[in-house]
Amino acid sequence: MNTAPAPVKQPAKQDTGLRLFFKRLVQQRMLVLMSVPFLLWLFLFKYVPLWGWTIAFQKYRPAKDFSDQEWVGWTNFKFLFQDDTFYQVLRNTLVMSSIKLVLGFFTAITLAILLNELRNLVFKRFVQTISYLPHFISWVVAASIISTALAPEGIVNILLTKLNLIDQPILWLGKGEYFWGILGASEVWKDVGWNTIVYLAAITTIDPSQYEAAEIDGASRFQRILHITLPGLKPVIIILLIMNLGHILEAGFEPQYLLGNGMTVDYSDNLDIFVLKYGMNLGNYSLATAAGIFKTVVSFVFLLSANYIAKRMGESRLF
Repeated sequence: MNTAPAPVKQPAKQDTGLRLFFKRLVQQRMLVLMSVPFLLWLFLFKYVPLWGWTIAFQKYRPAKDFSDQEWVGWTNFKFLFQDDTFYQVLRNTLVMSSIKLVLGFFTAITLAILLNELRNLVFKRFVQTISYLPHFISWVVAASIISTALAPEGIVNILLTKLNLIDQPILWLGKGEYFWGILGASEVWKDVGWNTIVYLAAITTIDPSQYEAAEIDGASRFQRILHITLPGLKPVIIILLIMNLGHILEAGFEPQYLLGNGMTVDYSDNLDIFVLKYGMNLGNYSLATAAGIFKTVVSFVFLLSANYIAKRMGESRLF
């Protein structure tokens, strides 16, 4: 008796890339809706203002209409790269950014590891709270505290005099060669606690069984830090390093502006203050915009270069 063959079951049609995208979009619609305000902010305040870059190629005059502006091509950039002041503030920016980058990474990672090693939870939380507090102080208040502490009759000079390390008070904020060190120490004091949050969170993701196995094998606490904690932090460190290299020419504005003065101007002025002086004080908006474009382009190149190097080395990267 002949029987008809059973129908072959066709495999389910796989979702195409576009169909899968819309499917995930529907599934994650709440996250998408939550991100809409951020995307609008990003578009309005980061991309729309790029239209203003055209000022760098004009002899811009605020009273004139856009169509009436005089176009000067690369003249502002040529003047910028022939200005000795520009190279001075560029040097200051790179040095201050490097100091901030190195000290920021070293102190934050060290403090995070030390806090992780504490077994007394009460003391640990106390130290965390004390280290976080300066981050929430505005730079106006922080600069006032720093200036008072470093004044001739301030606590720093008093302690150094009592310890016989100096014979007479030093005008710390009156000597340019001291400014970079003071700025680096101030940045660490203000942000070291806040910067440890990411590293402490990364440490919690490390499998505790690795520490237990290392302890059974006789590894000391320092060896566990060296061979377990630091390798576990490595991906986070690389990602943050890449992101910070993208801001290498953004040494800050408020601390330099508030702590700097006429006696330290050769060391305290950076690109942001340079833009302010030329753009607002002297009314040369075109030159100030050209300096801003230079800063953005260089930061973008640093970001791509750091990401490419991390990719070639097989490490974590942004994209």
